[in-house]
Amino acid sequence: MTERRLVLWDIDQTLIDLHGSGRDWYAQVLTEVLGITMTGMPSFFGRTELAITSEVLASYGIEPAEEVIRKVWAGLVAVAEAAMPTMAEQGLVLPGAEAALGALAPHEGIVQSLVTGNLREIAWHKLAAFGLHHHIDFEIGGYGSLSAVRADLVAYAVELAGARHSPYPAESVIVIGDTPHDIDAALAHDATAIGVATGRFTAEELTGAGAHLVLPDLTDTDALLAAVLR
Repeated sequence: MTERRLVLWDIDQTLIDLHGSGRDWYAQVLTEVLGITMTGMPSFFGRTELAITSEVLASYGIEPAEEVIRKVWAGLVAVAEAAMPTMAEQGLVLPGAEAALGALAPHEGIVQSLVTGNLREIAWHKLAAFGLHHHIDFEIGGYGSLSAVRADLVAYAVELAGARHSPYPAESVIVIGDTPHDIDAALAHDATAIGVATGRFTAEELTGAGAHLVLPDLTDTDALLAAVLR
């Protein structure tokens, strides 16, 4: 293979399912850091940590100032790290995810990283807990601390990857995720958008959002490779 590709993965509901652990983590941190008893949470699906944390704080009448956000994030990272030993028991690797990462890895021209709403540290804790971290370059990912707008994360990851390797034109960038937010973020940069219907959104909804390809899950590695290499 001579073609270069930058593959940017989402994590939650695309590679793994932690059965809503993020909400439990927020509840714990809000109590420990801010003395708040959580009574409700905004939607997590496809959103960035900056957007979620800001909305949570505002819903409790707290100004989402950077200092407060950073305190909440430090708490979330600590909780995720503490959860690592039992994370694999509480959640699961989604069908075909491990094989998909492994199938792309041998191709010299493919670089795999992340565009995820998670904080970088939590992204590593989650994937390492399930043994899915080996083929991912965490240094060039787009993470949820960077912006409330998911499309910004794609731009950031492409820029970092280009600086480390050489520039990636839009047609060489592939974004893989389970929500319309993932699809929108890819299309905003003219990247290839691959939807995976393993989360809350149906294949029809992902197609309607403009995905170039929608897979029911990641078990068909041949179809995934063909889409990445096209």
